[in-house]
Amino acid sequence: MLGKFTLAAIPFDQPIIMGTVAVIGLGGLLILGLVTVKGWWLYLWREWITSVDHKRIGVMYFLLGLVMLVRGFSDAIMMRTQLAIAAGGAQGYLPPEHYDQIFSAHGTIMIFFVAMPFVIGLMNFAVPLQLGVRDVAFPVLNNVSFWLTAAGVLLVNLSLFVGEFARTGWLAYPPLSELAYSPGVGVDYYLWSLQISGLGTLLSGINLTTTILKLRAPGMSYMRMPIFCWTALASNLLIVAAFPVLTATFAMLLLDRYCGFHFFTNDAGGNPMMYINLIWIWGHPEVYILVLPAFGVFSEVVATFSGKPLFGYRSMVMATMVICVLSFMVWLHHFFTMGAGADVNGFFGVMTMIIAVPTGVKVFNWLFTLYGGRIRFTVPIYWALGFMVTFVIGGMTGVLMAIPPADFVLHNSLFLIAHFHNTAIGGVVFGAMAGYTYWFPKAFGFKLDERLGKAVFWCWFIGFYLAFMPLYALGLMGATRRMQHYPDADWQPLMLVALSGAVLILVGIGLTVAQLAVSVRTQERRRDRTGDPWNGRTLEWSTPSPPPAWNFALLPPVESTDAHWAAKQQGQAAGQFAPASPYIPLHLPRSNPTGFLLAFFAVALGFALIWHIWWIAITGLLGALAVGLRQAWRTDTEHEVSAEEVAAFYKQRASAFHKRQASEEIAA
Repeated sequence: MLGKFTLAAIPFDQPIIMGTVAVIGLGGLLILGLVTVKGWWLYLWREWITSVDHKRIGVMYFLLGLVMLVRGFSDAIMMRTQLAIAAGGAQGYLPPEHYDQIFSAHGTIMIFFVAMPFVIGLMNFAVPLQLGVRDVAFPVLNNVSFWLTAAGVLLVNLSLFVGEFARTGWLAYPPLSELAYSPGVGVDYYLWSLQISGLGTLLSGINLTTTILKLRAPGMSYMRMPIFCWTALASNLLIVAAFPVLTATFAMLLLDRYCGFHFFTNDAGGNPMMYINLIWIWGHPEVYILVLPAFGVFSEVVATFSGKPLFGYRSMVMATMVICVLSFMVWLHHFFTMGAGADVNGFFGVMTMIIAVPTGVKVFNWLFTLYGGRIRFTVPIYWALGFMVTFVIGGMTGVLMAIPPADFVLHNSLFLIAHFHNTAIGGVVFGAMAGYTYWFPKAFGFKLDERLGKAVFWCWFIGFYLAFMPLYALGLMGATRRMQHYPDADWQPLMLVALSGAVLILVGIGLTVAQLAVSVRTQERRRDRTGDPWNGRTLEWSTPSPPPAWNFALLPPVESTDAHWAAKQQGQAAGQFAPASPYIPLHLPRSNPTGFLLAFFAVALGFALIWHIWWIAITGLLGALAVGLRQAWRTDTEHEVSAEEVAAFYKQRASAFHKRQASEEIAA
């Protein structure tokens, strides 16, 4: 009846796990209780859970990433603490089998459920606004994409207290991930959670690619698009090209585990190296799926806060698309040590060095944009400057590891871990935090606290260098990755420094929560009543803050890059106020529960397949099919906003703005 599931699957004998589960459960109950007492359920259902508004879906993606950042970083703190004390004769506090699950979960969560929601959330929020359109191409599909990602998140977290997680590392190489060596449910949790969330990511990639290619404001040609839209296009083209490879690879591993196939076993004609090739054919483009949108964020931030157009717009576009293409030609540098031969290794080493060139072009363009500008040192520009320093260091260590003989020495060491985090934190996380701070007033109508924002930056920046620079040295000294204990006590001082850096980053995460709380409490004096708090250059700053559901009452005509800046120079920017032309009725998509219901059945299906509870699996599959068919036959998909309602919205905004302006003049 319950397949492989028994009470023994719940780790009652693991105090760390059960304590964590108790804290999460108590926190969840408190949140549910607060929502119930406040009577927010109906509001949340109508305005957020079933929303198809790209802005709200973008916010939910980012919030999901922040929550999972706490979850994933807790694993990092546990690993750093273990390595700080497990020197010489001391064995630390984590047994090897638990430590293996922690480092596997950390990598999986940080890539798939922190970095991906961050960048997809920013793209979802900003791209339609920058393109001057009312929504993405497929609004309901956007909702489905988010909730499938959330379903994968739930499955990963279920593994914390029902069963186990994979002990294979975050890429689950066979033969370790095959049934013979991982007979438990950990690898199954890994595979099904990523299959479900990966489907959501693929649908999101299709949606955003279609939006950028087919939905743009009148006059917005490709060479008038903001750079963030170009980097989003490149990122989503990579998603569409690479994620089917990941899905097929995991499907083959699932067939190996469930049906006795031999795709990746040494017997019956299989080959583990095929898995490694396939996973990295997805894996290296994934690096650029994550970092290209961050490059776009920094391009917007640098141009806005230097008060200048971005230097070398066309070269930035070319560099972006060159990276998009070359990212599929470097995957083998991830396994130089696996016997491909000197010719193959040499080719991929050269290609890895070549792909550094367009990235260098971008760095010089950002520096030349800043040069001669009147730089305003706000929080987003702090993140941008910190990124440029940190990412260049990570890039140089990457070029070093692109030399096959050097990689033979460094590949399995902590040097590689430091390099990877150098680019992932210095690029993706810094970019996500810059975008979060930059677009927060557009999303919510008030700015974040600057003082706390700068404290968050310095905690991350200094914390990163303390946490990972010692790992470069330890790697050169011979410290390997994935180790739970080390006999050489001379390494311990550097491990303690690395732990102090992780603790400082943890303080930064705590300050992020404090910054949000303080900003919400003092939002009235931080209110953005102009729609353009940063004196921005692109079209999102021509709408009210927060924008209405329709974004633009009339689609704005575009005659150049930096369309909003050009309109301001000509005295034509509408901002909060009514456009000159008469309003027209607008047709907007209705809220839709399809995504949430599909996620519910996807979780049931995934959990049942993990535990071989076949009747629940069949029920989940039939339920998902029923929800899909119901959506296919829906006819009430839109509602109309009358011209009068649109006019009333802008009239109310204009009246509030003038009242505020008058009161400020009187106070002055």
